[in-house]
Amino acid sequence: MSDETNEHYIAIARACLKAINTASEQPRDRADQIQHVYHAIEHAFQEQTRPLEQRTKILAEALEAIAANNLSREDMVAQARAALGADKEKNKHAPLH
Repeated sequence: MSDETNEHYIAIARACLKAINTASEQPRDRADQIQHVYHAIEHAFQEQTRPLEQRTKILAEALEAIAANNLSREDMVAQARAALGADKEKNKHAPLH
């Protein structure tokens, strides 16, 4: 597994452990505790996948523009470089947890 993937899993695991600890410390019925942990997992998962979805969208838009075949070769290269640059810039500042 890559370091980035490990960081994503660690962030989700931390959210799960926090939710489990909170659920065990607060008097709730079992169904409420399970629901609380489920929502924490869902929230953590969404937090980790949102940057990936945004990067995928940027790259897909660049590919669609290039595939439309309305650009010169130079414009295609510029479009690809801009998308890759935006992808790298977003990735550089994206929080891992």
